[in-house]
Amino acid sequence: MNLSRRSFFTKSAVGAAAFVSIPSIVSASIAPEKEKSQDKYTLFENGNTILFQGDSITDAGRDREKELPNIARSFGLGYAFIAASALLKALPEKNLAIYNRGISGNKVYQLAERWQKDCLDLKPDVLSILIGVNDYWHKRNGQYDGTVEVYEKDYRKLIQSTKEKLPNIKLIICEPFYVLKTSAVDGTWAAPMKEYQEAAKQIAHDFNTLWVPFQQVFDEAVKHAPATYWTSDGVHPGMPGAQLMAEAWLRVVG
Repeated sequence: MNLSRRSFFTKSAVGAAAFVSIPSIVSASIAPEKEKSQDKYTLFENGNTILFQGDSITDAGRDREKELPNIARSFGLGYAFIAASALLKALPEKNLAIYNRGISGNKVYQLAERWQKDCLDLKPDVLSILIGVNDYWHKRNGQYDGTVEVYEKDYRKLIQSTKEKLPNIKLIICEPFYVLKTSAVDGTWAAPMKEYQEAAKQIAHDFNTLWVPFQQVFDEAVKHAPATYWTSDGVHPGMPGAQLMAEAWLRVVG
């Protein structure tokens, strides 16, 4: 069969994604709230420490033996590595120290259990948290008996105590997300996960944090390429999904 280049790419997942770029997907999902200044990333100041926190999506296979700032092996292969790399490229003069302390499998209460070592002792100036999918997923598979009410209560307590100990901290709360038509996620996820998303968004509103709407971004992305192009299981992003997340995160903080 003699296919043209255009028809070949149109019929493939890669081609479907190629016709709409990741920045275009993010732009369609995250409308700027106000006109941005010409200078990018004004959230970050000279000498700032930036910390990414969360579960396996943030962990992304990082080396936990050497938890060093600005070191690739300490970041794994996910969105945090891509976003941190972009910041270090864009802001060399600011001498940023960027850490990843996500741990696979974590739920909110497990963040709290390690918070002194993995957050407070680092004294971050900017803290980004993505947490919540395991609070639902582990309940779903019988490994956890928490509820959305427990999730919200524990999350609020964690943010409140962090702000009391680090009053000048700048917070970024990321939306826990799911992607349908993948190996682990089907339509029964939608209603319960929405409750966790609404709880996280309300916390972001109440504490006046930045909010990264990852669900909106993935919902837009699957209009342009199959769900499994972005994530095989609906929770953990593949390479394009990690790039998509990093672009969304950078758009919000930039």
